[in-house]
Amino acid sequence: MNTQESADTRIVDPARLPFAYQDALNAGDADAVVALFHQDATMHTFTGKVLTDQEALHAEAVQSIAAQARLTNKPRSTLIGGDTALLIVDWDLEAMLPDGTGISPTGTTTAVARRSADGSWRFAILDCQGAVGSPGWS
Repeated sequence: MNTQESADTRIVDPARLPFAYQDALNAGDADAVVALFHQDATMHTFTGKVLTDQEALHAEAVQSIAAQARLTNKPRSTLIGGDTALLIVDWDLEAMLPDGTGISPTGTTTAVARRSADGSWRFAILDCQGAVGSPGWS
């Protein structure tokens, strides 16, 4: 990858992160999903799992892609303080359980992003809270 391509894929506005996540997941690109996270990031999934390493984040993305997940994010707020940003986003997800049952969980994600040395933003913490009664996969 050349320098121009790298510059084009960096997230330089933290408010863009949830949409980059949505785009990567909907495109079926697990590697691009994981690239949006810092190495030491933590994710709390809407099913209640807490993921604390890149391998677990990748496995979650692969599982979501296998479930034909289609994510739609709607921004609520972005607050930036120095090299840290707080993002709040409402989301809707359409997916298929392994038995073929369609699910449509909804929720709100609260995320903390940090600016990296290269000026790009990545998730440090992603807390995806699903609505009460939203079915999911384990």
